[in-house]
Amino acid sequence: MRATYLYGAGDVRVIDVPDPVIQQPTDAVVRVTASCICGSDLHPYHNLPVTPGGKTMGHEFVGVVEEVGRDVTTLRKGDFVIAPFAWSDGTCDFCREDLQTSCRHGGFWNANGVAGGQAEAVRVPLADGTLVKVPGGEDPALVPGLLTLSDVYGTGYHAALKGGVSPTTAVTVIGDGAVGLLAVLAAKQLGAGHIILMGRHKDRTDLGVEFGATDVVAERGEEGIAKVRELTGGDGTHVVIEAVGHMPAYEQALGVVRPGGVISRVGVPQYDDAPVGFPSLFGPNITLTGGPAPARAYIERLLPAVLDGTVAPGKVFDRTVDFDGVPDGYRAMDDRKALKVLIRP
Repeated sequence: MRATYLYGAGDVRVIDVPDPVIQQPTDAVVRVTASCICGSDLHPYHNLPVTPGGKTMGHEFVGVVEEVGRDVTTLRKGDFVIAPFAWSDGTCDFCREDLQTSCRHGGFWNANGVAGGQAEAVRVPLADGTLVKVPGGEDPALVPGLLTLSDVYGTGYHAALKGGVSPTTAVTVIGDGAVGLLAVLAAKQLGAGHIILMGRHKDRTDLGVEFGATDVVAERGEEGIAKVRELTGGDGTHVVIEAVGHMPAYEQALGVVRPGGVISRVGVPQYDDAPVGFPSLFGPNITLTGGPAPARAYIERLLPAVLDGTVAPGKVFDRTVDFDGVPDGYRAMDDRKALKVLIRP
């Protein structure tokens, strides 16, 4: 089969590798019908050292179950399923607390012998706990929206939920990537009436307005902070969702959060020294939350609205490629010529 490998910064290749097979009785093999490139895939794309053996890529996919291990009880061949970006057993204490990203027996794609989702097929460990069967099977028109449930929609929802978004909170979303835009959608779903989107790519912020943003701030740094303050009577917003992961975005979040408010970070941090002391968080009683979204916990909650068309999170995909086009897909996202790239085998 074909699969995407990264051999160093900028060196994306699609190669032939052996088909996956059942290794444990709790495994399933899924034939991938759609996967995608994530903004977080650009981090290793920028900085992975030269890796002669290559690194598998991708952590978002949907597909059809091809084979199940003898201990798998909830799935069978032919089921159309969504795979969240972390695999989990569904039975440990953390999974029962809806924190599947901390599953005692689980893990993440592209690590510890488990390959990635940008492939024609994937071995899924702990299939009963990980995969979510989609009622009615595969509807090609719904696939982009269903694919967002594997990560970016769940991550945006997680950010808004952990931030405590409600009808009484004003919200700032920093970042106009797929996660930021779907955080806008989630904030709207949770009742927020004032949602400020900080982003400077008009095609993206226009989609953010469609998803529910009431204001767009294109300015950055001190100028952007001043603009948000102006829009909020000088106070800032109760909730700030940081969906970028770089220090300037965190500093911007500190600048626009209201005293007593919450900063919810879901952009994968590319820094280790974020200020958390008296002047930044302690003095103004700011709460810092967020983290890797337990997407598995949210799939069934968010799935019905995708299936009935109430929401259309799949609009974040603005380019589709086959495997031959994957390297160009990475370049397009890195150059900000594409928001999010869908991969169809």
